[in-house]
Amino acid sequence: MSDTLEQTTWIEAGAEADFPEGLGICIQHDDLQIAVFNFNTDEWYAVQNQSPYNKQMVLSRGLTGTLNGEPKVACPLHKHTFSLRSGEFLGEGELPSLSTYPVKREAGRVYLLV
Repeated sequence: MSDTLEQTTWIEAGAEADFPEGLGICIQHDDLQIAVFNFNTDEWYAVQNQSPYNKQMVLSRGLTGTLNGEPKVACPLHKHTFSLRSGEFLGEGELPSLSTYPVKREAGRVYLLV
């Protein structure tokens, strides 16, 4: 058994109404900035807000769309694209994947597992 156990907990991100469809909103939890996306009525995603390319906290302001059916976000600064499901870099070359966070909605509220 490992000496260190990674603890996770559900945190409240806000009301569903606080997250406009098709846009990202940044929330902060302790020292984490997380970009939460109401991709459409039934699909919600959360990824780290920090771009792995230039370390800027900008991904919540990125453009969303799809690539071959995969929901994605494009960094607003350099247009690098990442899967909202897996965090994987979808462009040419190599960039680290984004951290992703499970999202659930209950009684009109949005929660993230961090």
